[in-house]
Amino acid sequence: MDMNNNDILIRLRYALDIKDRDMVRIFQFGDVNITEDEVQKMLTKTNERDLEENIYELRCDNSTLEGFFNGLIVYKRGKQDPKPGQPERPPKMIKNSSSVNNVMLKKVKIALQLTTEDMLAIWEAAGVDVTKGELSALLRKEGHSNYRKCGDRYARNFLKGLGFRYRG
Repeated sequence: MDMNNNDILIRLRYALDIKDRDMVRIFQFGDVNITEDEVQKMLTKTNERDLEENIYELRCDNSTLEGFFNGLIVYKRGKQDPKPGQPERPPKMIKNSSSVNNVMLKKVKIALQLTTEDMLAIWEAAGVDVTKGELSALLRKEGHSNYRKCGDRYARNFLKGLGFRYRG
């Protein structure tokens, strides 16, 4: 089963034990105005029949998800003033659905101040061996010759490992 943006949001919320009202604040830090009710709808499948399908009451699009990632960085690390010459807001990194998992890894790494060793240990906790070289390729900028797309299996296991690390 393919993961979608709502799945990523649910898994990240669970792994980091984020409450609904904090989800709203995180979205706001990422310049996404959303209500607690809308957050609930993003986290709720439409009906029992859809538990196998990935259909949610409110779809989380790429822009909304990236706003959440950016807000998570501010929520965890505090607001940073842009350095001279830097844009007020970071440029959009999610260009299309195939880059979502890679951007998630980069943004969570920044938000939680994870080292390469931390990330490798998180995967290891989930039972997946990732080498430093593989991780480096996953964190590269899209279009770089050594860039590698992060598949759902890696993303799902990273979020699972995060849960082990932060929830015990």
